[in-house]
Amino acid sequence: METSKKYENKMSEFRMLIILTGFWGGLFWSFLGQVGYYFNFTKISPRVILEPWALGNWKTSWLGTLISMILIAVISIGVAFVYSVLLKKAKGLIPGAAFGLGVFLIIFLLLNPIFPGISPLRDLDKNTFVTSVCLFLLYGVFIGYSISWEFLNIQNNKEISE
Repeated sequence: METSKKYENKMSEFRMLIILTGFWGGLFWSFLGQVGYYFNFTKISPRVILEPWALGNWKTSWLGTLISMILIAVISIGVAFVYSVLLKKAKGLIPGAAFGLGVFLIIFLLLNPIFPGISPLRDLDKNTFVTSVCLFLLYGVFIGYSISWEFLNIQNNKEISE
């Protein structure tokens, strides 16, 4: 009975870890995306997320950048839960990298018409393409490895305590 309660507590902590991993992963990698935009490694700023919905010039200012990064961080929580449902038992870096590549393809192929600031995939210049792919690969590795490592750690501790 006590072991079951400990396991439930660990799983509750695991859900909180997913939320934190998603939020901080989205915030950190969108910040790095903004740095890449600032130094002209990419022509895509995190602000593209506001373009379809926000009116006014404020979205191109520092406030728009900050709100965009926070919005991406909040959306990233959902992305982290998707990874948790699909791949939390996966080991290693490859599943996370593949997940990140999948997120890249979803955004750049399926959701592309929603975001006018993102050129179609075939029209992206090399720097933007390579920078974006790398950011999404690393984002996926960050989310995936963090979630998988914690889940497998909880599973191993459950087996040891039984």
